[in-house]
Amino acid sequence: MNTDFKTIDDYIKLQSEENALILEKIRQIIKTIAPYAEEKISYGIPTFKLHGNLVHFAAYKNHIGFYPGASGVEHFKSELSKYNTSKGTIQFQLDEEIPYDLIQKITEFRIKENIEKSNNKKK
Repeated sequence: MNTDFKTIDDYIKLQSEENALILEKIRQIIKTIAPYAEEKISYGIPTFKLHGNLVHFAAYKNHIGFYPGASGVEHFKSELSKYNTSKGTIQFQLDEEIPYDLIQKITEFRIKENIEKSNNKKK
């Protein structure tokens, strides 16, 4: 798959209709709760930055990858027990309902975490 995307729009346009709808919904959740976050393509996938990397997400054949970093996965470990996870990765299978509320909660946690880290660096 092409990884020379310049924008998140470019990335989403090349996905299947089903995946594009899911990705756009994830994007809108993030933009709503982090309106000042910067949209980028990083590592070839959609990324939001706010005082550093906030979250990444991507579409695959059978799942949506959501990447909140190791702390985001660890903090929500019990709520993520039914999903495939690794150090900083969560896989939401396409044949199951996407947990948008959980994505929002994890992103809110990451916003708070990044702001706290940024404020501590300034002290």
